[in-house]
Amino acid sequence: MLAGQDKTGRLDSLFTEAFKANVFNGNVLIAEKGEVIFKKSFGLADEINKTKLTEYFVFDLGSVSKQFTAMGIVLLQKQMKLNYDDKLSLYIPGLYYYQGVTIKNLLQHTGGLPDYMELFEDNWNKSRFATNEDIIHQLIKYKPAKLFDPGQRYEYSNTGYTLLASVIERVSGKKFGHFLHDNIFAPLTMTNTRVYQGRYNPQPIENYALGYITDSLNHKILPDDLGKDFYTFYLDGVVGDGLISSTTTDLLKWDRALYTDQLVIASDKELLFNQGVKMEDQNTRYGFGWIIEDNPVFGKIVYHSGNWAGYISHIERHIDTDKTIILLQNNFSEKTSVPVKEICEILYDH
Repeated sequence: MLAGQDKTGRLDSLFTEAFKANVFNGNVLIAEKGEVIFKKSFGLADEINKTKLTEYFVFDLGSVSKQFTAMGIVLLQKQMKLNYDDKLSLYIPGLYYYQGVTIKNLLQHTGGLPDYMELFEDNWNKSRFATNEDIIHQLIKYKPAKLFDPGQRYEYSNTGYTLLASVIERVSGKKFGHFLHDNIFAPLTMTNTRVYQGRYNPQPIENYALGYITDSLNHKILPDDLGKDFYTFYLDGVVGDGLISSTTTDLLKWDRALYTDQLVIASDKELLFNQGVKMEDQNTRYGFGWIIEDNPVFGKIVYHSGNWAGYISHIERHIDTDKTIILLQNNFSEKTSVPVKEICEILYDH
């Protein structure tokens, strides 16, 4: 048996067993040097209609969306429309209160901004959808304190990436989704990738996988079954930190483009795929929209995961060895598995 066939068989066994154990439901794509060695769908896209998943189904990416927001900022910098060291208040003057926060701080999660989700949980009229402009208005109104001074340390911030999306809109003059479409998705022929707000701005999308969570009785339910005051419903107007939808095939196109100069050149990738500055003996391990790992066995790895409204996503790029792992799931429970460690053991024959 050829080595590639052996890997494929072992990967199939891994995911088949995970599906049988109810810890994986979704689509998998694994490639080496751009060649797909394993691609398969497990489970249902729609529990009511018993629609089976196929490779063509679209999933919400959750925080994997951040790498596209970051790329939007990089492209605007290349167009000389902004600088990474610009202050946030240059583009959103009302946030002068957060002195010293730069675009680069937001990209690398070193801005120290408070969490907008907590702010909205405490203060928002949940009968209304919240948008990015509402986040800005709420920050101006309540002026919640910074968690730390900009650049002092790293703390993952959804707030920062929503503000980056607002910066993209103000600088480009386009809606966030339109800017990403025109500058990333269309050039890369990512025809099934879009900013999609299925509650705030519903549109018919073919082959859209529904996201499920489990209730107290371990039954699969839609998050919307929990009511309109559940956070994934009323925050559906917010973009930048999430709410991009895609397929495994489109994400492989994205992966391949990042090995070329089609969107960005080597100097840009140095920023995308290298961790932020070391501070107070703490390494941020975050570039521009990517978590960075220098693995002693597998080499340099950049990855990101997402978790939103019943969807679990993971994209991982092993840059030194050119291996790609893409996992899109539409079931989330305490048992849900993202078996990256096991995949790597197979890919590297460990």
